[in-house]
Amino acid sequence: MAKAIRVHEHGGPEVLRYEDHDAGKPGKGEALIRHTAIGLNFLDTYFRSGLYPAPAGLPLIPGNEAAGEVLEVGEGVDWVKPGDRVAYVGGLGAYAQERVIAADRLVKVPDGISDEDAAGMMLKGMTAEYLLLRTYPVKPGDTVLYHAAAGGVGLIFGQWARKLGVTLIGTVGSAEKAELAKAHGYEHVINYSEEDFVARVKEITGGKMCDVVYDSVGKDTFPASLDCLRVRGMFVSFGQSSGPIPPFNMAILSQKGSLYATRPTLFQYIATRDELQASAKALFDVVKSGDVKIRVNQRYALADAAKAHADLEGRKTTGTTVLIP
Repeated sequence: MAKAIRVHEHGGPEVLRYEDHDAGKPGKGEALIRHTAIGLNFLDTYFRSGLYPAPAGLPLIPGNEAAGEVLEVGEGVDWVKPGDRVAYVGGLGAYAQERVIAADRLVKVPDGISDEDAAGMMLKGMTAEYLLLRTYPVKPGDTVLYHAAAGGVGLIFGQWARKLGVTLIGTVGSAEKAELAKAHGYEHVINYSEEDFVARVKEITGGKMCDVVYDSVGKDTFPASLDCLRVRGMFVSFGQSSGPIPPFNMAILSQKGSLYATRPTLFQYIATRDELQASAKALFDVVKSGDVKIRVNQRYALADAAKAHADLEGRKTTGTTVLIP
């Protein structure tokens, strides 16, 4: 019998239970996959804690990305076949040794990219892709502030942004993470545990401030992130690792410079098959070129998912983390 991690009640890492799991047979348009590596993301903690409601309620199997091998396909599936190496960002259910998933959510993993790298790059890497190329399409000469620069998305984002020719400022919470960010494309790194990041951004930019701020931290960096923007700059809030941004009066955007603000999510940027394939291709291409390197810095057994969550929320991890089934 295969195994999976289930959540029967919302709470801390301790609610993650390692249990028997029967993935079942693939139906029409579906594929059965044996996972070889599973990506760990802060998003997983939101569903575990109940901050984000699971579409199908409880119990739930967390996780949205993984890589593995196709075991069997259902009726009408000709995009993948048994034996193919595949990866995906999809609905909940990745924390399992095996799962059935809609086959149109799968992309083939090209030669030269390992299963661990693929599992750890799909959500983070395609997030970096849509942020940089579509939400606010950066161009050479832009000045960009990115919070949590040493995180999983941040390390991919930094390398990719450097290739695109922007002036890149990152924030981190420790000296160790500052060095990691500098090694991954960030020209300027601010340790917000020791420095006022708004004042440092003003100093770095000579008072011109930033064209765009990418913020996945949330409560702890708002509204100070808005003070880092130039007139008509864009605030991109795409996560809330410190907690959700409290309700605010929209007039603050005009008061701080006719600012733009958006709250995007990856799944609305890869909603169609064409969008998914284009995003994955852009990611695979930049990784295969060597401009972006995926570094798996932590590995945990799937059975140890609770420890992985505790370490992630305790800010003890850097870069990419994978669970091994």
